[in-house]
Amino acid sequence: MGFSVRKSIAVILIASIGYQIYKISLPPSMPHINLIYKNGRSDTKIEPFKINVPTQVLEDLNRRLDATRELTPPLKDAAFTYGFNTNKLKSVIDFWRNKYNWRQREKYLNSLPQFKTNIGSVEVHFIHVKPAQTKMKTLPLILLHGWPGSVREFYELIPLLTTPQKDRDFVFEVIAPSLPGYGFSGKPTEKGYNSVIFAAMMNDLMVKLGFQKYYVQGGDWGSAIGANMAILYPDRVLGLHSNLCFVNSPLEKLKKMVASVYPSLFIEEKFISRVYPAKEHFFEMMLESGYFLKCLSIPDTIGVALTDSPAGLAAYILEKFSTWTNKKYRDFPDGKLEEKFTLTNLLDNVMIYWVTGTITSSMRLYSESFALTSTSHDLDRQPVAVPTICARFPHELFFQPEFILKEKFVNLTRVTDPPRGGHFAAFEEPQLMAEELFAGFGEIQSKYYSK
Repeated sequence: MGFSVRKSIAVILIASIGYQIYKISLPPSMPHINLIYKNGRSDTKIEPFKINVPTQVLEDLNRRLDATRELTPPLKDAAFTYGFNTNKLKSVIDFWRNKYNWRQREKYLNSLPQFKTNIGSVEVHFIHVKPAQTKMKTLPLILLHGWPGSVREFYELIPLLTTPQKDRDFVFEVIAPSLPGYGFSGKPTEKGYNSVIFAAMMNDLMVKLGFQKYYVQGGDWGSAIGANMAILYPDRVLGLHSNLCFVNSPLEKLKKMVASVYPSLFIEEKFISRVYPAKEHFFEMMLESGYFLKCLSIPDTIGVALTDSPAGLAAYILEKFSTWTNKKYRDFPDGKLEEKFTLTNLLDNVMIYWVTGTITSSMRLYSESFALTSTSHDLDRQPVAVPTICARFPHELFFQPEFILKEKFVNLTRVTDPPRGGHFAAFEEPQLMAEELFAGFGEIQSKYYSK
C-alpha cells in the first residue's frame, strides 16, 4: 500500500473520529416537557402549617422500638464496611427510645415559619423565612434538599442567611420546600413525577409566592432539580449554587479518558488523586451504589421493610450520614456518626421520614427520573447557561475537574473547594455554606445585576 493511500486512510479515519466527537458534543434538542399536573399557580391558597404528630404515632413508634428483634452481631473488625454496625445501632435505638424527646424537637422544628400549598394535585410543604432587617436588598433563595435528607438539613443554615453579614449589602429571603413525596409534602399518586417535573413544580412555587426571579441552591437531588430549573427557566433563575455539580455525557467520559494520559495538563496537581486512577474511583462508586439500585428498581419493596421497622429505617438512613460525610468513617466501629452531627439532629431527620411515612415515596424519585422514558435524560445533557457556582467539598462522593464542569455549566462563574465537608454540606458545615452563598451570589449579583 502506497504512502499516499495510507495517508488518505489516516485522514479519513481522523475526520471520521472528529465528526463522531463533534456529534456527541452536541446537546440533544430541548425535549418537550409534559407537565403532568395542572397549572401549579392556579390555586392561590397558601396556609400556615405547624408540625403536630398525633400521640398514637409516637406510642406506636415506642412499641416498635421496644419490640426490635435481636440484631445479628457484626463480623469481627467489620466496623461499617458491611453497612450499619449493629452494635452502634443498639445504642442509637436506646437513645431514640429513652432520651430523644420528639415533643421538644417538634417545638424546635416549628420555630421556623412553615406553610403548605397545592402545586397541581400535590400539596407542597415549605419553610419561608424573611429577614428581620428590611432596609437591605433582599435576594429570594430556594434551598433544595435530596435523599435521604429533608428540610432539617437547613435549620442551622437559614438563620445565617437571613441575618445581615459584615461587608454585605444584601440578605436572603429563604424558601426551603420539602420535595414532593418527602417529609410533610404530599405524595404523588401517579407515575411520571421525576426531577424535571419537580423542577417545574419548584418554579411554580416560587412564582406563586411572588418571586419572578430568584436564586437556587441544591445538593444531592436538589442539585439535579436546581440545574433543571436553570435550564427550563433561565429568565427566572438569577444564579445557581450546587454542591454536587455533575456532568454525565459521552463527551465527559471521552475527556476523562484523554486526560488520563497526562492528567497534569488538565487538572491541578492537588486534585489528580480525586479523579485518577479511574478504576479505583469506579470501584468506590460501585461500593456505594447498592442503595441506588434498590431505589431505582424496587423502591416499593424495600419501602415495606423500612416503613415497618424504625430500627431498619434508622440504619438505612444514618449509614449514609456516616459514609457520605467521609468514606473513611466506614472503617470505624461507630461509623464516626457523631463526629460531625449530634444524634438528636440526625434522629430529627429520621423522624421526619417516620412520622410522615414517606421513605417509599421519596425513593420513587430514582425510579421516575432514571426510567427509560423519562425526560430527565435529554434535559441532563442540556447546557446550564445561567451564572453557576460549583462547590466541591473535600469529602463529596465524587469530584469533577473544572474542564469537565464547563461542558455543562457554560457560564461557570466560580469553582470553590471549601476546606471541610462532605455530601450533606449545608447540615454539616452551615457556616461554610453561608459564606459560600453570600460570596458566590454576591459576585453574581454585582457582575450581572448591579445596574
